[in-house]
Amino acid sequence: MSKRDYYEVLGVERGASEDEIKKAYRKMAFQNHPDRNPGDKAAEQRFKEATEAYEILRDQEKRGRYDQFGHAGVGGAAGGGAGYDFSGFDLADALRAFMRDFGGGSGLEDLFGDGRSGRASATRGDDLQVRVKLTLEEVASGVEKKIRVKHLTPCATCGGRGGEGEVSCAQCHGRGQVRRVQQSIFGQFVNVSVCPKCRGEGRTLRESCKSCGGEGRVSDTETLSVKVPRGVANGNFIPLRGMGDAGFRGGPAGDLIVWIEERPHPLFDRDSDDLRLALPVSFATLALGGRIEVPTLDGSPATLNVPAGTPSGQVLRLKGRGLPSLRGGQGDLMVRLTVWVPERLGGAERRILEELGRAEGFRPPRPGKMPFERGKDAFAG
Repeated sequence: MSKRDYYEVLGVERGASEDEIKKAYRKMAFQNHPDRNPGDKAAEQRFKEATEAYEILRDQEKRGRYDQFGHAGVGGAAGGGAGYDFSGFDLADALRAFMRDFGGGSGLEDLFGDGRSGRASATRGDDLQVRVKLTLEEVASGVEKKIRVKHLTPCATCGGRGGEGEVSCAQCHGRGQVRRVQQSIFGQFVNVSVCPKCRGEGRTLRESCKSCGGEGRVSDTETLSVKVPRGVANGNFIPLRGMGDAGFRGGPAGDLIVWIEERPHPLFDRDSDDLRLALPVSFATLALGGRIEVPTLDGSPATLNVPAGTPSGQVLRLKGRGLPSLRGGQGDLMVRLTVWVPERLGGAERRILEELGRAEGFRPPRPGKMPFERGKDAFAG
């Protein structure tokens, strides 16, 4: 079943402000809150759907990815990488998000323990982020990078269990949840939250592991490999599933998000899959025409045919000499020709240029736009 547009879910325009998004969500959340609609699965689904939309649109980074790539940007592949996965967004997550922003004051840490989102997700480890810098050559060829990551891994002493001997939690009596009544402008709310003592497990340890203090995980540094495909761009990201922090007491691990950064290149600028190069050439070559050698990213030879009478600033295209695209195909190399003026002239060279300067054909035109600029204006008009 496909997801609805997040802006449609909240009933706001795409250009809505943060305040408008928050007000729209608050209204929908109060109308469909499970405590106001006990047993109503449709209302519960609307509450979760609205909260998921709010969690994306309230965050500028996630909202930007959603605006650019849609649901794929926050739940699947986005521009060659992959997005954060919200497919497991459950009622506990939605209740946590709601109480975080609309809980009505202090006491939230008491209600939710360490701030985890609910029984199903309370034991999941945190997602981590690292950045990998690539040269344009590495972008063009693809590369395997080694990265060092400091994260939480399962405790070897207790096998991630946190200790020995489980007993029923004395605070929640094995339910994993505690209930508290709060007053709001809408009346009383019965808040069902994660038990802070057992973190939603319903059971506590009779004896905690001395190595990990009952957490079931310890800090460690590892060297990991990540394969970066050809054609990635600055801002793409690659998820390494399960390589984030290990979960509490054997819970599932979070993900490691690898963000791509490009290093500046001394010769080439990137424009999507195209490369741009400013190439100085002599006045004689522009005036008379001829073939010139052009540097390329992979170092292979390439030549361009310069027509006679080419103006300085003209851009010529070398097909297929740009960067590979993640979606297939190859970009081009765009070469901007600029006239090169020598800083020093010998006597013979100076006399030749002075003679040419007196010739009728070498007198410059009156001030005005160059022909290629007039053509560009006509095309724009």
